[in-house]
Amino acid sequence: MSRGLFITFEGLDGSGKTTQLRHLAASLEAEGHRVVTLRQPGGTPLGDRIRAILLDSRSESEVGAIAPEAEMALMFADRAQSLQQVILPALAQGAVVLCDRYTDSSEAYQGAGRGLGSERILAMHRTVCNDIQPDLTILLLPPLQSSLHRARRRNERHVQQLGTDENRFEREGDVFYARVYEQYREIALRDEKRVIVFADEAPIGVIAQRILEAVSARLAQTAADATPLASRVPRSSNERF
Repeated sequence: MSRGLFITFEGLDGSGKTTQLRHLAASLEAEGHRVVTLRQPGGTPLGDRIRAILLDSRSESEVGAIAPEAEMALMFADRAQSLQQVILPALAQGAVVLCDRYTDSSEAYQGAGRGLGSERILAMHRTVCNDIQPDLTILLLPPLQSSLHRARRRNERHVQQLGTDENRFEREGDVFYARVYEQYREIALRDEKRVIVFADEAPIGVIAQRILEAVSARLAQTAADATPLASRVPRSSNERF
């Protein structure tokens, strides 16, 4: 069985990445692919507990201000658990794994937003995650203010309807998010073979179709690369069997 495909979705909260991940999962499943979805932080029992600490705005009133280094360490603890418990086993079984956030998020939010720097994040990734990289990253990067407005409005709805509050990051100011946004752009320039950027505000369905086309092309390439060379070489008309 060939190894599956590891695809991550990145972007600011409110960029539409979670919606697009769900659209892609449905499309791939309709085509017969086995799809595994998860989010970070979260996706495992341990990860869900870490998520509650990291994202709930009430955490700091309970445990005090979370140091940037502690925030980074918790993010990577969640990531290491996700890799071992969900991502690597699913890839070994040939599944397409769709992950809502991965190390690019830490480089953008903790590295740039919190000022820890990219090198510390990437060194942590090499140590804790064995430098395991996605095969493809879908980066949704619509205008900054549009994303922030949608994220804050969405969190208000969650508080009213569900009683859940995951706005510890959304409380940060525009300067913080400007640093995050610019770091995502730098990541895309640095890793242009891995990262595909969708920066416009086209309708959801239009972007979903573009993402599906990009992923389908990568799946086809992966399948071709996995095909034994002998079966790809055409036989000559006078070759004897």
